[in-house]
Amino acid sequence: MSVIVSRALPDVRDGLKPVHRRILYTMHELNLGPTGKTRKSAKIVGDVTGNYHPHGGAAVYEAMVKLAQDFGMRYPLVIGQGNFGSIDGDNPAAERYTEAKMSRVGTELLSDIEKETVDWRPNYEGTREEPVVLPASVPGLLLNGTLGIAVGMATNIPPHNLGEIIDATAHLIDDPKAASEDLLTYVKGPDFPGGGVIYNKKDVLEAYTTGKGPITMRGVAEIKEKEHGKGFCIEITQIPYQVNKSSLVMRLAELVTEKKIDGIRDIRDESTDEISIIIELKSDAVPQKVLNRLFKYTDMQKNFNVNMVALAPMEQEGRRGLQPQIMSLKDILAAFIQHRQEVIRRRTEFELRRAKERAHILEGLSKALQFIDKVIEIIKKSASREDAHKNL
Repeated sequence: MSVIVSRALPDVRDGLKPVHRRILYTMHELNLGPTGKTRKSAKIVGDVTGNYHPHGGAAVYEAMVKLAQDFGMRYPLVIGQGNFGSIDGDNPAAERYTEAKMSRVGTELLSDIEKETVDWRPNYEGTREEPVVLPASVPGLLLNGTLGIAVGMATNIPPHNLGEIIDATAHLIDDPKAASEDLLTYVKGPDFPGGGVIYNKKDVLEAYTTGKGPITMRGVAEIKEKEHGKGFCIEITQIPYQVNKSSLVMRLAELVTEKKIDGIRDIRDESTDEISIIIELKSDAVPQKVLNRLFKYTDMQKNFNVNMVALAPMEQEGRRGLQPQIMSLKDILAAFIQHRQEVIRRRTEFELRRAKERAHILEGLSKALQFIDKVIEIIKKSASREDAHKNL
């Protein structure tokens, strides 16, 4: 139960697992906003483990690194400075060498947290309070998606486009009876950070209405004619989500050696910031046939098995808690809207309370100004501050 609720599954309201929530809140406490300076990752990890997260620093650093990787996160929540790993599977530098701060999207998950907008609970040693959930002004669960393996259940949610998700949320606010099918006029499907193409609208519809189903992804490859008509080559410019680029190149080489794919003369990885894998073809090769075999035998085509399981608030016998649920697109957005309504109500109540407290002081000052001479006389005649307070 602890693994399900406190480790592996995200909360539908802010889209975060406890470790990610604690990392962002610690950065907020350290004032590591997008316009400020970065701090050593070792400092951030140390504060997270010392104040909130009763697990090893290596696990916290690994979680923070993933929040900063633009090839894994559609909208990174952390800005990393230094070596934070690569799409080739290279390990990040040790935490003492790298630095980090929050991204703009990361700060949006924490907006108005100081205005009593969310519930708090004691940390693991009872010395300070931590937020149960973040106020989250954007639907974080759908923006970046998540992968989690709990006990007896798992979750696998793809990332999405911010504009599409906001449009769908606005539509659901205007029309609470809208079905998941209606929302798909705004959300066309997943929006993977590395690009690629998805196929079969029917599968996409099923995944979003039932919360489960496979979505076929393909990389982008183009057949090009070489200069002076010297044959053809295939250039791969986008690869499917969560595919390791160097492993893909190695797999291609293995297939050529095993003679499962014929007609390839040479394979070169010319990637810089943009992916560019060049496959030189022999003069007698049929380019389309080679390309079809790439999709068949490698990870240039693979399925993303959607399984939208998240922790949703529930009330039982007067007690509030979280329960894992398989959720449709509409369920997730409706839970987010409900959360935002509560956050805005609590923020407004906080601001009203502060305004009333301020009004009380201003009324007192106004009354004092009406009788300013009397007030000064009382203060002058009083023996002490306490005596003046009593006399006034």
